[in-house]
Amino acid sequence: MTRHGSRAAHRPSSRTVALGDLLDAFAASEPVPGGGSAAALAGALGTALLIMVAGLPRTRSGTPEQAADLAEASARLRPLRDRLVSLIDEDSAAYAAVLDALRLPKTTEPEQQARRATVEGALLEAVEVPMDTMRACQQALRGAVIVATNGSPSAATDTSTGVELLLAALHSAGMNVDVNLKEMRDAAFVQRVAAERGQLVSDAEADARRARDRLPLI
Repeated sequence: MTRHGSRAAHRPSSRTVALGDLLDAFAASEPVPGGGSAAALAGALGTALLIMVAGLPRTRSGTPEQAADLAEASARLRPLRDRLVSLIDEDSAAYAAVLDALRLPKTTEPEQQARRATVEGALLEAVEVPMDTMRACQQALRGAVIVATNGSPSAATDTSTGVELLLAALHSAGMNVDVNLKEMRDAAFVQRVAAERGQLVSDAEADARRARDRLPLI
């Protein structure tokens, strides 16, 4: 007796349930997880797609050199994916710390000074976490060029999706950098981070273009 079409045959898997819980968390009216965590999640998804394509048995033209290049790219992409996964929670924690710092009392002069120092420290972390997301996405996009060059043509849309997710994640993380950076008083820090942020965007967009150009898409 076949179970095809029955309710039992279509029960959601534990992965689907876990994903539903995660999406519910993003949809809730709580401040976290928010855009920064979503950026890290998108980057992790994009990187995972690149790892999948790199691990397929078929390459662009089937040469051992292509297989070796893809294996190396996969080895470099895996820790980036893992880092982006960890940044989902780290971004939420960093933003929550900023909110906690802003709630500190500020009636007296000592309270104001203590609050400002705590806010500045929390903002520092709230900048560094999305910067880490940008760094990981930029490195993953560098790997995307290798995957696009050597990967199976039948998986070109998977590679392309990975590229677009990573680029969107990088730009989204950059917005989170900007919103926190403008509140900081350390001018030297702000200047240094802004310069690195701009370079990450430039490098990532260049790699994304190279990857797109090497994909056999119509």
